[in-house]
Amino acid sequence: MKIPKALKIILYTILGIFILLLLAVASYFIYLFADYERLDDLLSLQIDVVGNLTGAVSTDKLYSIITFNIGYGANEDDRDYFMDGGTNSWAKSEEDLKLNLKGMADDIKNLTTDFIMLQEVDVDGTRSYHFNELEYLEKTLEYGNYAFAQNYDSSFLFYPIFEPHGANKAGLVTGTSFNITDSIRRSLPIASNFNKFFDLDRCYSMTHIPVSNGQNLTLFNVHLSAYGGNAEIREKQVKLLSSDMEHEIKNGNYVICGGDFNHNLRIGNNTGVPEWAQPFPREFLPTNTTFGFEVAKTVDIEHDSCRNLDMPYKKGETYTVLLDGLIVSSNIEVESYIAEAWEFQRSDHNPVRMKFKLNKKKKN
Repeated sequence: MKIPKALKIILYTILGIFILLLLAVASYFIYLFADYERLDDLLSLQIDVVGNLTGAVSTDKLYSIITFNIGYGANEDDRDYFMDGGTNSWAKSEEDLKLNLKGMADDIKNLTTDFIMLQEVDVDGTRSYHFNELEYLEKTLEYGNYAFAQNYDSSFLFYPIFEPHGANKAGLVTGTSFNITDSIRRSLPIASNFNKFFDLDRCYSMTHIPVSNGQNLTLFNVHLSAYGGNAEIREKQVKLLSSDMEHEIKNGNYVICGGDFNHNLRIGNNTGVPEWAQPFPREFLPTNTTFGFEVAKTVDIEHDSCRNLDMPYKKGETYTVLLDGLIVSSNIEVESYIAEAWEFQRSDHNPVRMKFKLNKKKKN
């Protein structure tokens, strides 16, 4: 039976469109693999000096520090996120992003802390309208110097279709007005399969700040795996982090490790939790370290530090968990430890704040 000419044209057109789509998809995957690149390990980070510095840290003096995942300024309490089961990918608008960042900066300054550790700070991203959040925060928070460790530099991701996540570059920020001697970026193990395109170029920074007794206060700023990780990768990440912490402690330094651990930091409530909120493997930490809330004289961790982004935040309904925290070495005395009750107004995380002293006498 002879196929009508008109039908042939339709069939060839459909076939041509199918081949073009197939080529486009294949080309995109080639682009993803060709464009993918991880930063080298043990990179020396640039120290941005933007204000006055106050010298070295003293022993037996009270200081304060916060860790805060700012959610690239977009994850306010009325937002969800596509990788958690929601639909949103970008900030609502560039204007809203800037207003939210201003509110964050004001809230952080009101805490009057000596040290800050921030995560998910965009420097150039589709999701944040290519607004340089690092530059803005460095100027606005008014600390003397900062170290920035890039942990995300994605190729252009076309998902979700109607609000593609795009290409984004982000990282970790450590800030203080005490002198930063140096800061080093350590690359963490991550997934080697296709999940790596949805994960970050995971890392942590080690920032050395001189102490008046000749030692260093070493600040570890970390953001461990969630979406691209499995139990084996999470274990490798914590072991590497612990090894560097132990090395610093053996050298007589004071260690604070803060950040988004992407693990449930509480003990005893491990049933019915999402995959990304598994219990933190404390058994891999150095023996002379502990979470600050376990040794603090005053503790308030009634409020969780992270919420699920599968829907806008609803108190008492949205899943929340204590993911963010601060680990200290045994030569640090913790006066107070607070998970701030900010109700996820400006980010899907709340800050964790700690007051501490560096002991004059070594206890390690």
